[in-house]
Amino acid sequence: MAKLPLSFRKTVQGVWTVLTNGYIIGFFQGKIYNGRLKNLCVPGLNCYSCPGSLGSCPIGSLQAVLGSAKYKASFYLLGFFLLVGTVLGRLVCGFLCPFGLVQELLYKIPFVKKIGAFRLDRPLRWLKYIFLLLFVILLPLFIVDAAGTGAPWFCKWICPAGTLEGGVPLVSTNPALQSVIGFLFQWKLAILIVTVLLSILIYRPFCKYICPLGAIYALFNKVSIYKYHVDLQKCTRCKQCEKTCPMQISPVGEVNHAECIR
Repeated sequence: MAKLPLSFRKTVQGVWTVLTNGYIIGFFQGKIYNGRLKNLCVPGLNCYSCPGSLGSCPIGSLQAVLGSAKYKASFYLLGFFLLVGTVLGRLVCGFLCPFGLVQELLYKIPFVKKIGAFRLDRPLRWLKYIFLLLFVILLPLFIVDAAGTGAPWFCKWICPAGTLEGGVPLVSTNPALQSVIGFLFQWKLAILIVTVLLSILIYRPFCKYICPLGAIYALFNKVSIYKYHVDLQKCTRCKQCEKTCPMQISPVGEVNHAECIR
């Protein structure tokens, strides 16, 4: 089973993060880029409201479509998920997600003891499918205002990536926003702090247990064009790959498992 150098993956992660958040002036002005590129989705979780973001987050876009008062099936979004999912699967999580990179860097911070696999680890990984179904799909569809518009429940109440990339930079550069900070921002900030602390202890906890985008791409892992192939003639079944896999799966026994970020 061929393996790319870790330095190559980190380079791709870093370059992609810079490219998709290249509107540097937005951080200084405290303003969001609203050019034509914002009509396009980026593959990974990257907040629309980040001052540097040049594209749209696919989860935010999905909620906007489902919560629209003039709801129409979005062929663009459907095609986007089908194309990216069937070509790459969760390779997106491992290479093209800025918030995934943030979690990995936090995990590198030294601590007395890191948490690997634990008793409830596998059951908890089903939570991200619940978040996808409930907060991204059902609530925006069925809980609407008088105009028939649903709220972006996941982005508004849960997503720590949005708080880190959008909420904190915008609030810190806008005195007007600072004067109206209320419970919602404090709640989201608390979620972000918990996510940061957990990311120091657990490898990519948000990806494993919460991320609805990871849940979507996970559905494609078995059928995507890019996938792992194990040469059983050369494999000695030493389980060394299983011991070193940060996602706590067996690359040989669970080839292209839904949790594999490749």
